[in-house]
Amino acid sequence: MEYFLIIISAIFVNNIVLAQFLGICPFLGVSQKLSTATGMSMAVCFVITLATLVTYLINKYLLVPFGITFLQTIAFILVIAALVQMVEIVLKKVSPSLYKALGIFLPLITTNCAVLGVAINVVTKEFTFGSPVPHMLNLPESIVYAFATSLGYGLAMVIFAGLREHLALNNVPKAFKGVPVALVTVGILAMAFMGFSGMVK
Repeated sequence: MEYFLIIISAIFVNNIVLAQFLGICPFLGVSQKLSTATGMSMAVCFVITLATLVTYLINKYLLVPFGITFLQTIAFILVIAALVQMVEIVLKKVSPSLYKALGIFLPLITTNCAVLGVAINVVTKEFTFGSPVPHMLNLPESIVYAFATSLGYGLAMVIFAGLREHLALNNVPKAFKGVPVALVTVGILAMAFMGFSGMVK
């Protein structure tokens, strides 16, 4: 039941983009077409889950025991950058078709603050998820939380990309064309997701 609450909370209630406002730059920049938004979502989903697993283990078995948690942010950034590079190299050799499909999205993930935000949240934030006592996530819960958060990111991006494609076919007032109407749309989408608040704390 707790894993179900983690998934619902991460995807709908505390959506990484619409509730926590992380990863806004790629969210706005890569969401002009549904195909590119889907590719970016898949890449982010993979990297967030893998990065959370690695950073959790590094924090638990290296930073905390040696009392160097002040290096958390720098260490996590380096880990994320290295992981993205490794994933890029492996994909290029193992699956060239998938590598071509993802294209520039993989290097862009290095600068996506949503990846770093999830990794830091997992090791520093106390969660409730229906429990009266807040607690730190263990490794399985962290992986589920990371995967669900990345699914929430992808869901928001795909919905937003669909809306932007639809808006491009309509008569938008000149003053609102481009970024202004995109920001208004994001605001409305965020308010729609607020309807889920209260389901899970």
